[in-house]
Amino acid sequence: MKISLHLYASLASHLPPDASGNSCIIELEDGMTVGQVLAEFNIPPESPKIVFLNGLHSRGEEALKEGDRLAVFPPIAGG
Repeated sequence: MKISLHLYASLASHLPPDASGNSCIIELEDGMTVGQVLAEFNIPPESPKIVFLNGLHSRGEEALKEGDRLAVFPPIAGG
């Protein structure tokens, strides 16, 4: 199955070299969870602050489906 993966700010460094900006289309085995995808891309468990699956907050346990959009944000500071 294919999903759209979006890694923002410092997490973008975990994307494959052929990624366009902060996103790419990835192919996964059926039944993979959000947490498994993050682990596969070597994203430390403490790094993601906000994770959205199809625009809704994710806890990491959800199984992904064809065409899903996964967006991951690190802690962001501002002023």
